[in-house]
Amino acid sequence: MFERPESGDRTLLVALAIGDVADMEAQKQEFRELAESAGADVVGVIAGTRRQPDSRFFIGSGKADEVAAAVASSGAEVAIFNHPLSPSQERNLERHLKCRVLDRSGLILDIFAQRARSHEGKLQVELAQLRHMSTRLVRGWTHLERQKGGIGLRGPGETQLETDRRLLAGRIKHIERRLDKVQRAREQGRQARRRAETPTVALVGYTNAGKSTLFNRLTESQVFVADQLFATLDPTLRRLDLAPHQSVILADTVGFVRDLPHELIAAFKATLTETREAALLLHVIDASDPERDAHIAQVEDVLEEIGAGEVPIWRIYNKIDRLPDGDDGDTARFGGDALWLSAVTGAGLAELEQRLARHFTETMFRGWVSLPAASGRLRSRLFAEKAVESEQTGAAGVMHLRLNLPERSLRALLREAGLDEDPESLRVGREPGADDPGDQEPALAETSRRS
Repeated sequence: MFERPESGDRTLLVALAIGDVADMEAQKQEFRELAESAGADVVGVIAGTRRQPDSRFFIGSGKADEVAAAVASSGAEVAIFNHPLSPSQERNLERHLKCRVLDRSGLILDIFAQRARSHEGKLQVELAQLRHMSTRLVRGWTHLERQKGGIGLRGPGETQLETDRRLLAGRIKHIERRLDKVQRAREQGRQARRRAETPTVALVGYTNAGKSTLFNRLTESQVFVADQLFATLDPTLRRLDLAPHQSVILADTVGFVRDLPHELIAAFKATLTETREAALLLHVIDASDPERDAHIAQVEDVLEEIGAGEVPIWRIYNKIDRLPDGDDGDTARFGGDALWLSAVTGAGLAELEQRLARHFTETMFRGWVSLPAASGRLRSRLFAEKAVESEQTGAAGVMHLRLNLPERSLRALLREAGLDEDPESLRVGREPGADDPGDQEPALAETSRRS
């Protein structure tokens, strides 16, 4: 009986075109890049076409013999298929090929397992792997007896399978509970940002489109960057100042890819919430990629699947420094509302920041306000926000402040202080007298705290 090897990176890739596939060469190249991103030592690629998958081997018996011969001649230790395989197809192929077999979903899960760095990311990947594994337990116990239904005929194999299933189910529930705690903590952070009315802008796009490089240039961060698929897995949030008293939260998210495993989408729902609840999505596109139109469609499909299809989105064509000479990123060709830039050279970044500042233009509150003497904490917050241009003290300790800050920020501070949220209730009709500011009746004298 075939014994599955414990390890090995010598890999044979099997890329099968089902039906009419126009971009098969591009898919094969991406498949190879995925395998190399996982650390595979690719020793060969077997291609083929079928009208529909074979129920036993997926690739058909003739092609299976060809793959088996290639495995034997190349010394491959694992065969990776560029399609999802059923548990029975995976088991049949391992028996026939005499090597480990992995499908596209398993390959992507392996990459994610290598790249996860945060506690949440590791939990999410483990959850996805366990769900994927739970349908494939049977293959590890095929050398043992099966239950046959009669007295004295029940073998140990089924008992071990049931034990493994219980262990897996228990581990999955444990991880789900831990992820639920992490998700609640993330939700508290989102609520705090909503209370502060700080909008979130999420970078989305196909994997290796340059999102992390753009993120680093905009926020002066040090997020890991590499020219490989899924270089970034864990989401990162940073504050981006667009203008005085005007900022957004910029979120760098995991890249998408065609045929993203459903186990990953389900496991990463907490992380993807940042995308769904963003005020704006920046769809980063590799302008130099000949398959960019297909990748745009793939990203938009995933956004619809995770419930982010209604969020406003801008297309950002990146890597214009890689365009052929004479092709300077014509905005008419890319679409009138699109932005073209290079995160590496910095070309176009200033225009992006200016457009973001205009998009999130806030109504500024400028003028004198009066605060009760008991509002010392609010006064301190206003000074901390550098919103106070000058200050005078009136009768009974009333504080007259000349403010310059976004109106929504002032509303949030007033709400926290328990005062009337309408900034106009604070405004002084005229500038307090230079000689005696207390001569002017403060506009907030009768403002009462909320009960």
